[in-house]
Amino acid sequence: MTATQGPRRVVVVTGMSGAGKSSALRALEDAGFETVDNLPVALLSAVVTAGSGPLAVGIDVRTRDFDAAQLVDVIGALRRNTGVPISVVFLDCDSDVLGRRYTETRRPHPLADDLPINVGIETERRLLAPLHEQAELLIDTSRLAPADLKRTLTGHYGGDTHRQMRVFLMSFGYRNGLPRDADLVFDVRFLKNPHYVPELKPLTGMDAEVAAFITRDAALAPFISHLTALLEPLLPLYEAEGKSYLTIAVGCTGGQHRSVYVIERLKAWLAGKNRPFDLRHRDVYGQKAPGN
Repeated sequence: MTATQGPRRVVVVTGMSGAGKSSALRALEDAGFETVDNLPVALLSAVVTAGSGPLAVGIDVRTRDFDAAQLVDVIGALRRNTGVPISVVFLDCDSDVLGRRYTETRRPHPLADDLPINVGIETERRLLAPLHEQAELLIDTSRLAPADLKRTLTGHYGGDTHRQMRVFLMSFGYRNGLPRDADLVFDVRFLKNPHYVPELKPLTGMDAEVAAFITRDAALAPFISHLTALLEPLLPLYEAEGKSYLTIAVGCTGGQHRSVYVIERLKAWLAGKNRPFDLRHRDVYGQKAPGN
């Protein structure tokens, strides 16, 4: 069953201006959703109840009559009164990244007027706080390519709602910040760091020399064993709760060696379990391994 053939499902896309709402709506449209952008909050109930099939609605501070608390109330009432599953997707982004995007495109921030861009961004963040707290899916686009945003949304909302849960594996470096959209985060900075071995420093956890170095660490084998033992019963439990996409992130200091290697080990483990997955090494620039 494709998204187009399915029952009424509604996704409300909101978040920070400049964080990728238009790209998100295009991705959902490609997944079979009818899309409406900048819909006034007062019209949401009428639009949701007027049709059938999947619907994606873009609402943010640029929308006429926007009020985050009112939107939360309207969504809650629709869920209670119609039984239509309504999800809120919140697109977030670091303030400094948003500032650079507006500077580079020379577009005005909708709340800045004659004020500095950073003032408009922080004002918007405060106004959106109630929606941020209510979001079922939070996507941080600070370091996310449009193709990765599409993959994430398609993983959550594309296709049969009863298909097997897909797992998204991500390695990252703590020095570049935590991935805000991760469901489970594991820290592997306790492993010996190949960064301090000159010949290994320029390599990654996907290289055999780095893999051999990490494998020799006595702490690795029991960690992998305990990690997979933890995940094996958890995955079907998340799936039973209706979760279609689960993000597992593993971090080390720079996101180049230890976290990459452990994610590669998890990839092999998931493949052996015949579980569908996607993979991204966030801080290994220019390198991305495919899923299955």
